[in-house]
Amino acid sequence: MKKTLRKSFWGAMILLTLSGSALTHAAGLTPAETKAIAEEGYIFGLPLVMNYAIMNEYAVDKNSNQFKAPFNQIKNESRLFTYKDTTILSPNSDTPYSVSWLDLRAEPVVITVPDVEKGRYYSAQLIDGNLYNNGYIGSRATGNEAGAYAVAGPDWQGETPEGVGKVFHSTTPFMLVIFRTQLFNPEDMPKVEKIQAGYKIQPLSAFQGKPAPAAAPEIDFLPATSAGVKTQFWSYLGAALDYIPQSDKDKGIRARLAMMGVAPGKAFDMNSLSPEQQQAMVEGMKAGDAKINKFVASGATDVNGWQVGSLWGDGDFYAGDWLKRAGGGKAGIYGNNANEAMYLLSRVDAEGKTLDGSLHNYTLTFSADSLPPVKAFWSITMYYSDSQLLVENPINRYLVNSPMLPDMKKNDDGSLTIYIQHDSPGKDKESNWLPAPDGPIYLALRMYWPTPASDAISVLPPGKGTWGPPGIVKVK
Repeated sequence: MKKTLRKSFWGAMILLTLSGSALTHAAGLTPAETKAIAEEGYIFGLPLVMNYAIMNEYAVDKNSNQFKAPFNQIKNESRLFTYKDTTILSPNSDTPYSVSWLDLRAEPVVITVPDVEKGRYYSAQLIDGNLYNNGYIGSRATGNEAGAYAVAGPDWQGETPEGVGKVFHSTTPFMLVIFRTQLFNPEDMPKVEKIQAGYKIQPLSAFQGKPAPAAAPEIDFLPATSAGVKTQFWSYLGAALDYIPQSDKDKGIRARLAMMGVAPGKAFDMNSLSPEQQQAMVEGMKAGDAKINKFVASGATDVNGWQVGSLWGDGDFYAGDWLKRAGGGKAGIYGNNANEAMYLLSRVDAEGKTLDGSLHNYTLTFSADSLPPVKAFWSITMYYSDSQLLVENPINRYLVNSPMLPDMKKNDDGSLTIYIQHDSPGKDKESNWLPAPDGPIYLALRMYWPTPASDAISVLPPGKGTWGPPGIVKVK
């Protein structure tokens, strides 16, 4: 059945991608050459396309049910993500988010943060259109004191402005800022809201009290949605490349994509290709997707059934390794650098068998002295394995985390057991229950501000640290 559905999906891709308005014909490319470029282009472009679609939904399309705020404005989410949030894969439901998309074309933008009390973790992650983490503001990177930081686009040159602690440089004219503010418990939300109210985004001229430069021209963005990433992939990729300056790292693949009509300033049209080339494009996408999935599944170190690795970083971290970058986008777009947060992922138990809430109940037990070693906090989040979205459940609990420890029951020896199952383990154990789907399970163990590799016990460096997670045990 699964094979039939998969073939039907990719077969339908041929029909779904036949619409468009392109100007270029890939004459001279054999089907084999077309497939090779499409495979490489899909791996290169998947995170760019995903990011472009999210930018449209968050900052451009005011009619989108995912719309947050226009460019250079901030949207504070005084709530945690739930199963109703469907734009971001593997969303974090530990920390209320504040989100802002920056338009850096006219001038730099200044991010101001308030004092945050010691013991509460917060961060502002800066991600550009290349899906590079260009820097951090927050507990680990800059401390919990109030401050102001500038973010400049690729064409800006200048000295650090007065009153600004640091200038971050984006490789693209548009950048996403994700603020994460730790919430200790539901009653703590008013304090989080007060901190969020202290996050400010303003143009450099406004920060300095000077006249604003000429505004950047308005852009008629090609409409895009996360749901359309697969069916409109090549059109979205061409549109995304309009706002990503070419670099030495990507000039080769961009030249090859241009041979198929996927390039900045051009509207892609599948009809400009021969039927054989169209089929090769679909086959190339399929091959690229399979390669990404394989990389995500096997590109990390297996520790008791958990995949321990890091797929997120800056341009130097990727160094032109587009498969690693695509793996990061597929595993969970906008993931943090390893020293900011580690993500340990699992779909199998300690014996390597697929986790499935419709077949078994499971337990995960940390001994008294083996809780995840962090300077901030840790959490374990439950997802549907296929969609990587949060699991709807009767108690609206999507994770268990270290702030919940005072309310969780310890075993007689001081160890902590978490019950991973679809149905309640009983009222006496519900404090330790992580509700699972009635089907395959995907788990993410997040460690915020993990202890550094120089410490005696650390998960760093990824896959080689002195600490590892325990395996998940099948109960029945």
